Amino acid sequence: MVSAYLESSHPMKIIALDVGDVWTGIAISDALGIVARPLTTVESLHLNQFLTDLFAKESIETVVVGHPITLRGTKSEQTTKIEATSEQLKKQFPAVTWVLWDERLTSKQAQALKSPKSKDEKKQSHAIAAAFILSSYLEFKRLQAAD
Repeated sequence: MVSAYLESSHPMKIIALDVGDVWTGIAISDALGIVARPLTTVESLHLNQFLTDLFAKESIETVVVGHPITLRGTKSEQTTKIEATSEQLKKQFPAVTWVLWDERLTSKQAQALKSPKSKDEKKQSHAIAAAFILSSYLEFKRLQAAD
């Protein structure tokens, strides 16, 4: 099962973004799309420049953007902001595939893993949340490939 998945994939990475008003957490997969790891947290104002630099350095195939649907399955003000940001990024970087991915509970998972105490830990928790988003997306892709 895993070997079939590996044979069908090509060595391009996937990143996930946990976009916030101030900070954006970024996670990256390995080239085989198996493991997600927190990469960094950047100021949301500088996200475009960060992505420009990252796309120049890494072979990124897909960007998964955390989509904050409410627990009731409805849109919030934040959902609308994220959708607008995602659309703007999609226009700026049309060479990569953009996916909105349900991120319900990922921020809570990241905080449950380790409750952030300092400002640096709080900043890092955004990248950890992005890794949870990416992990769930990669798992979905694995299950899809297995069918």
